[in-house]
Amino acid sequence: MTDDVARARELIDHATSVAVLTGAGISAESGIPTFRDALTGLWERFRPEELATPEAFEANPKLVWDWYAWRRAIVAKALPNAGHRAIAGLERQCHGRDVDFTLITQNVDGLHLAAGSHRVVELHGNIRRVKCFHRHHPVESWPEGDEVPTCPRCGSLLRPDVVWFGEALPPEALAAAVAAARTCDVFLCVGTSTVVEPAASLPFTALDAGARVIEVNPQPTPLTSGASVSLRGTAGAILPLLV
Repeated sequence: MTDDVARARELIDHATSVAVLTGAGISAESGIPTFRDALTGLWERFRPEELATPEAFEANPKLVWDWYAWRRAIVAKALPNAGHRAIAGLERQCHGRDVDFTLITQNVDGLHLAAGSHRVVELHGNIRRVKCFHRHHPVESWPEGDEVPTCPRCGSLLRPDVVWFGEALPPEALAAAVAAARTCDVFLCVGTSTVVEPAASLPFTALDAGARVIEVNPQPTPLTSGASVSLRGTAGAILPLLV
């Protein structure tokens, strides 16, 4: 492991452009359940299609709103962990060396921003934000209560600003992520299984473009065999060693 960490640090130190992709693993260390792990307790009798699709919201907006309010309360209590802070530190180091840096995340908890990261591409949105269902107007604040709040501009019901099943990723976010993968010379993949598309293709896009890929994950993934360095462990344990 020591030699692998040294090799990963060497790759980062000599990079001219760095891209980072993070998945649910890094947020789990802050006590945030993964999407399917959140289907527990009061919610264990539901399927994802009943809580995280546009059709589910149209059929029962109150049910969907309440589930996301419950998840938002968990996120509000969570704090960035050592992995989040290390990535923010890596961004600062890159800027200090005039190295291009892009952080791409599949997570919707906003913990990278809370840790001090700035250039963050949120592929799946952010659960801390809301927008209206029909026109996607962003709404800064909303009343808490028994009813689903409505948009002050158009009257449409409000929904979480996250990507649901059956919805496309935000075009600008996806384009920025693909561009970073194609142009970086080091791609750091953290806490993601690399099986959920289209994010799963990003490290392979980087490999095809000639980048060196560093993987940080407790378990092997489909990326492991192609990675230049594969580090076994959690983000909180490994990433501080790289920065």
